[in-house]
Amino acid sequence: MDATLTIIEPFVGQMGGSISALRAIMAECGWVDDHAIDTVAEQFNLSRAEVKGIVSFYSDFRVEPPPARLIQVCQAEACQARGAQRLITALELEAGITLDARDPTGTLELKSVHCLGLCAHGPAAWEGDTLYVGLSDTDAGALIGSTCEGYSIQDVGKLDVEPPEWLTDQERLIFRRMGNADPLDLEAYCEAGGFQYADLPSETILREIRESGLRGRGGAGFPASIKWDTVAAEPSQTKYLVCNADEGDSGTFADRLIMEQDPYLLLEGMALAARAVGASEGYIYLRSEYPRAALILREAISRWRACPELSQALSIELFIGAGAYICGEETSLLESLEGKRGLIRAKPPLPAKEGLMGQPTLVHNVLTLCSVPWIVRQGGASYASFGEGASTGTMPFQLSGNVRHGGIIEIPFGLPLRALIERYGGGTLSGRPIGAIQVGGPLGAYLLPEAFDTPLTYEAMQAIGAGIGHGGIVVFDDQVDLVERARAAFEFCAIESCGKCTPCRLGATRGEELLQAIQRDGVSEDRIRLLDDLCDVMERASLCQLGGMTPIPVRSALRPAIAAFESGNEVQGR
Repeated sequence: MDATLTIIEPFVGQMGGSISALRAIMAECGWVDDHAIDTVAEQFNLSRAEVKGIVSFYSDFRVEPPPARLIQVCQAEACQARGAQRLITALELEAGITLDARDPTGTLELKSVHCLGLCAHGPAAWEGDTLYVGLSDTDAGALIGSTCEGYSIQDVGKLDVEPPEWLTDQERLIFRRMGNADPLDLEAYCEAGGFQYADLPSETILREIRESGLRGRGGAGFPASIKWDTVAAEPSQTKYLVCNADEGDSGTFADRLIMEQDPYLLLEGMALAARAVGASEGYIYLRSEYPRAALILREAISRWRACPELSQALSIELFIGAGAYICGEETSLLESLEGKRGLIRAKPPLPAKEGLMGQPTLVHNVLTLCSVPWIVRQGGASYASFGEGASTGTMPFQLSGNVRHGGIIEIPFGLPLRALIERYGGGTLSGRPIGAIQVGGPLGAYLLPEAFDTPLTYEAMQAIGAGIGHGGIVVFDDQVDLVERARAAFEFCAIESCGKCTPCRLGATRGEELLQAIQRDGVSEDRIRLLDDLCDVMERASLCQLGGMTPIPVRSALRPAIAAFESGNEVQGR
C-alpha cells in the first residue's frame, strides 16, 4: 500500500480528518509534498486547490523538506516584556540568519511563534521535544550550540509548582486541586465529588447557570446562560458541544494548567453542559503548541471512556489544531474542526443555531466549562455571591511579563489592578518602576499608571476602554517602547488574519506601515488623522474581533506619543 495512504487512512471519515491527516504526514515526513496533497485530496473528496489552501493557511504545515534543526522562539508580549527581542537579536547574530529564515546549508531554521503558554517563565523557545524557559541573550550561543539546558515535554510541568505563600488570599473554585492531586487518577477525582451530578435534569443545570451569572471566560464575557438556553431550545436531534482550548493570547496559560493538572474537571464540565443542552457529541479543540496538555488529555479521555457509567451519554474527541491564532474565534474554530481553512463565518446565524456541521453547537472555552461543576454542586446563587455586580464568580488571572513572581491568581472580580500586582507580583524583574500593563491578551489595552487603580471587573475595565479578556495580565517596566508595541499589534493582526475581510487583511498591513513611518520620522497631524481613520474602519467593518479589537492596543499604546506631539514635546519610540 502507498505509504502516504497508510498514514492518512485512520483519519478518513473523522471530524476534521483532512487536517489530522496532514498533521500525521508532517509528523512522519516533516513536510507535505505534492504526492501527499494529491492523496489527501482524493481520500477526502477535496480539490487539490482546497488541500493546498489548507496547507498554506496553517503555520504548522510546510511544503519543503524541514531543516535538521528547527528552533521556535516566542515573541509574544509576555516574553517581550522580559527581553525576548534581545534574545532574538543574539540568536540571529549567533546563527548568522534572521528570524523566520534558514541557514544556507539547510541545517538550522529560526522560527517565530506567538505564545507557547509558558508566559510566567519567559523568554521561551521550543526545539523538538525540549522546551527552554527563562532565556536571555547570553543563552544564544548555548541554544544554537545545543548545550542549553531545557525541559522535556513530560517534565515541563515542574515549572508550575506553586509556593504556599502564593495561595494567600486566593479564592480557588476552579484551581482548588492544582498541584494537590494526580491529574490522571479518575477514582480519586470521583471520590472527591466528581461526576456525582451527571444525572441531574437538564432544566436544573440550566437554572443554576442562569442564577450564577457566569460569563464566558474566553474574552467577550458574554452571559453563558443565553448560549445554553438557545442551544437547549433548538429542536434538532443532533447537537454538538465544542471546547475551545485554542488558548493563544499572550500572557494566558490557565487553560493549559487546567488540562495538564485537572483534566477530569474539564470533562465533567463538558458532561454537565452537554446534558443541559442535549448534546451527545463533544470535541476539544486544542492548540498544537500545548504538547503536554495533549498527552494528558488523551490519557484522561481514554480512562474516562473506560467507565461507561460516566461516559455513555457523551462522546468526547480531542482535535489538535495546526497553528492559527484566528482559530480561537469560535466560527473560525468550527471551520477548522470541519477540516477547512479557519475562515471567519459571518453572523448570523450564530453557532448556537447553526454551528458545527450546520447543527446547534455550544462553544465555550476551558475556564468557562471548568466553572460549571462548582456551580452545579454549590448552587448558582453561591457562585454569584463572589465578585462584584454583574461580574460574578472568580477569575483565574494570569500574571506574567516583567514581574518577579508570575502565575495563576484566582480571586473574585473586583480587586484593583494595582493591588493584584503589588500583592502577588513582587515588583518588576528588572527592579525598575512599572511603565505599562496590558490586560486581556494581544488585543487588550495598554494601561498606564493612572489607570492601575481600576477594579478588575468587566464593567470598570470597559469604562476605561479596556477589557478583562481571558484574564492575562502582562507587566512592562518603564523602559517599554510603546510605539513599538503598537507596531507589533498591527504586525500580529496582519500575520494572524484569516484574510476574509479587507479591513483586517489590508488594514493591519497599512497600519504597520504607518507605525514604521512614525518610528522613522515621528508623529504628525496627518499621521494621527490617518491612524484614527484606519482604526475606525477596522473597528466598525471587520468581520471578527481580531481586526475589530486591534485598534485597542494600538490607540492605548500610542496615547503618550500623541499627547507629547500635541503638547509640542514630541518624542520618538518611548
